Amino acid sequence: MATQVAFIGFRHPHIFDVYERCCSRDDLEIVACCEEHAATREQLAERGDVQITHVSAAELLEKIDCDVIAIGDCFGRRGELAIQALEAGRHVLVDKPLCSSITELDRIEQLAEEKQRVVGCMFDMRDLAVYLGLRDAIQSGTIGEIRSINFGGQHPLRFGVRPDWYYEPGLHGGTLNDIGIHAFDMIPWTTGLQFQQVVAARCWNGRLPQFPHFEECGQAMLQLENGAGVSCDVSYLSPDSFGFEIPLYWRFTFWGDDGVLEAGVTSKSVTLYRDGATEPEQLPLPAAKPGGYLDSFLQEIAGETEGLHLSSAEVFRSSRVSLQVQSAADLRKNLVDL
Repeated sequence: MATQVAFIGFRHPHIFDVYERCCSRDDLEIVACCEEHAATREQLAERGDVQITHVSAAELLEKIDCDVIAIGDCFGRRGELAIQALEAGRHVLVDKPLCSSITELDRIEQLAEEKQRVVGCMFDMRDLAVYLGLRDAIQSGTIGEIRSINFGGQHPLRFGVRPDWYYEPGLHGGTLNDIGIHAFDMIPWTTGLQFQQVVAARCWNGRLPQFPHFEECGQAMLQLENGAGVSCDVSYLSPDSFGFEIPLYWRFTFWGDDGVLEAGVTSKSVTLYRDGATEPEQLPLPAAKPGGYLDSFLQEIAGETEGLHLSSAEVFRSSRVSLQVQSAADLRKNLVDL
């Protein structure tokens, strides 16, 4: 029998990756779709992308018998929707981020344990060939012990195209949690090292004075458990005209005892600067794992616990790091006036 999936919220385009993958699989059946926001319902109807069956999430949860709730609403609403779905005994799959507060995350973890439900998240950077290649090179010891990591995840803002709710108080939840969560998940998966400390974090409004509460710029420094440092910039400062094709988009540099590895989303190989060499090497990429986040979610629902590409425990751990980094920026915990 197919696993039955219901969708709540289509206000961020990432959720359509989940939707399309569910549509293409024989072992999944979409049984209901809810969108509470009237303007979004109208847009979906015009495009013909999704057949909306419910305008109330509460009604869907009460009346529709299903196994999984997939959530793609505004970031600030996802935590409460995930909590409601878990309380109703459903597994939960969420486009990133999972939620926007540590209090919500605590409750989600508690319910997942109590109800023995699986919580998945669309951490699809794990599925890309370039990061699978980076992971293979690092875990095979190519550059030895990792000492420092730098990454840039700057995005184009696309003001006027990106959903308007980004700029509404309470619905976005912070740029570090919005963008940075991908890397806060990927780095432990790539290196095998967990984050130990948030050293510094800052968000600020750089170029949107009309929305002073929306801090579209974000930078942070963290420490891994072996003492290695991580520094990042995940601002919405990339030129709109380049879209997501700029080579600096999601570019990672790993510095180790025996060399340096570097690659980004647009890279066709992983570049290795091996200590002792004078020319860089281009390491070929392994096969990608498209939809790996969904495959592992379904495997965990089926009772598999070993060798998962992404587990509920990892989703919780990565989400907690991301929310703690965002909290450090929001509370200005690390500012020292000079």
